[in-house]
Amino acid sequence: MKKIAILGSTGSIGTQTLEVARTNGDLEITALAAGGNIQLLEAQIREFHPSLVAVWTEEKAKVLKTKIADLDVKVVAGMEGLLEVATQPEAEILVTAIVGMIGIRPTIAAMKAGKDIALANKETLVTAGHIIMPLAEEYGVKILPVDSEHSAIFQCMNGENRGQLHKILLTASGGPFRGKKREELKNVQVEDALKHPNWAMGRKITIDSSTLVNKGLEMMEARWLFGVEPENIQIVVQPKSIIHSMVEFVDGAVIAQLGTPDMKLPIQYALYYPDRKYLPGERLDFWSLNQITFERPDMENFPGLRLAFDAAAAGGSLPTVYNAANERAVAKFLNREIGYLDITEIIETCMKEHTVIAAPTVEQILETEAATYEMIESRW
Repeated sequence: MKKIAILGSTGSIGTQTLEVARTNGDLEITALAAGGNIQLLEAQIREFHPSLVAVWTEEKAKVLKTKIADLDVKVVAGMEGLLEVATQPEAEILVTAIVGMIGIRPTIAAMKAGKDIALANKETLVTAGHIIMPLAEEYGVKILPVDSEHSAIFQCMNGENRGQLHKILLTASGGPFRGKKREELKNVQVEDALKHPNWAMGRKITIDSSTLVNKGLEMMEARWLFGVEPENIQIVVQPKSIIHSMVEFVDGAVIAQLGTPDMKLPIQYALYYPDRKYLPGERLDFWSLNQITFERPDMENFPGLRLAFDAAAAGGSLPTVYNAANERAVAKFLNREIGYLDITEIIETCMKEHTVIAAPTVEQILETEAATYEMIESRW
């Protein structure tokens, strides 16, 4: 029975990971970490019986300890708690489903402890890919992508020579505002941006999908996962989210991975790799599908994607600024403190005013994040 620890168990990816475990019955959940949803976390503890649980604040930890006083579960808190979950001796795989750069240190600690990483935390590679990928090689651990697009690329590359990869074709749905001009986006409200046409995801990633920033983050993540330069990653809009991504080889052959838009497939693939298991659910019906269409991404009306390529080209600490500025801007939009178009304007301003550090350490990455947050709070 494979033993799994999860960072971010009460979020979208975390709950679907537990759904996969519930369905299959042959995954043991040894540790969980969550933010502040104590009610859901308690239910998860009572169902899956982990021996270790982490929450972010000491206050929430005290509440949880009281609620599960009848159970033999160790409750820890803060970054030290996340690190303890990440390095728990029993666990074989760490699912990093936590949101934000808070995931960097636990991921590094887990790799040094010999854990394979089922990676759903984009920020880890976007901001620290130059640190993470060499560490994975040094410690002989696998980075198994959980994002549907990166899982698709990973599956397409299975058994192939990576040196013969010519181009990654990273697909995007285009989000809920595909085809709209900036003038039409001026008055977009939170509720509008949270209506994704295909995927059920968390609030932050749904907003990112609407601005195409999510695709920019995925492009930067793919760069490190598959060892390609940004110019060898092409974004292809495929509105129905049937093709999850493709790869083109040096001979011109293109291999694609198709499926219904269900995150449980890439989650399950990462957890059982290299094996495949039956997954209940809807299957593609090509007779009813009829056709699959493709479009170019609109980088003029959705500049978040263009800015991502700029950040990737510059490298160093600039992707951290891109990510941090977006994270704080999206939070402000969700709190109705700024307008929708302000999100990418904030990102661009922060990037222009940043002095790039060529190969930042983890400490410099976190300092850059803090400085970006400070700039935003002082101006917006």
